[in-house]
Amino acid sequence: MPQRDEPLPLLAHLAELRRRIILSVCAIGIAGILVYPYTDLVIRSLAKPVGKLYFIGPVEAFWTKLKLAFFLGLFISLPFVLFQIWGFIQRGLLPKERRTVLGLTVISYLLFMVGAAFCYFLILPIGVRFLLAYGSEVLVPMITISRYLAFVSALVFAFGSIFQLPLIVGFLSYTGIIKAEDLRKHWRLAVVGIFIIAGALTPGPDVFSQLLMAGPLLVLYFFSIWLARFLERRQKQ
Repeated sequence: MPQRDEPLPLLAHLAELRRRIILSVCAIGIAGILVYPYTDLVIRSLAKPVGKLYFIGPVEAFWTKLKLAFFLGLFISLPFVLFQIWGFIQRGLLPKERRTVLGLTVISYLLFMVGAAFCYFLILPIGVRFLLAYGSEVLVPMITISRYLAFVSALVFAFGSIFQLPLIVGFLSYTGIIKAEDLRKHWRLAVVGIFIIAGALTPGPDVFSQLLMAGPLLVLYFFSIWLARFLERRQKQ
């Protein structure tokens, strides 16, 4: 019968957790320092849909560049941080559980990256152009770098989280909370709900921008049905 690793004393667990936290923080810090000289290039790329970005405080631009370097450092070092988390929790898992958790972690990371890239390269330019179209001779857009960075970060994180749908459905199916047959029967309601969500989250009222978000969600939903059916068959076997 497969066995877990020998249990460690509480102090040893805390010492290992502390070591891995320090390693993760150092990795994020080093990555942030290395990427800081390139923050101007990233800001130029972010500002393309807007044109120009402003700062209204003496230290706003400086702190925003530091925040951007931190986010980029976290983004770059995320695989290393996830590896440290995995190294800490894997001692208490059986070999089969280790393979499952490791696979889910990798899939979750890839789905998040795909969702974030989809938002940054497709949704963000269209959404920003639509929002700026509300400007006029009286309403002149004057977007600050700190507000714009917060907007972009929230939107990218939202799309990365939305793309976790197959993983969530797969987990609920594996635990028996939902069934593939239920998902298949209610696909019409799911399609309506997806378009409602897309209409609420996309900035523009036009059909094209809503389809840009609803399309991937529909693909993820029907893929989730297949995934749930696959997991149910594996459980029966």
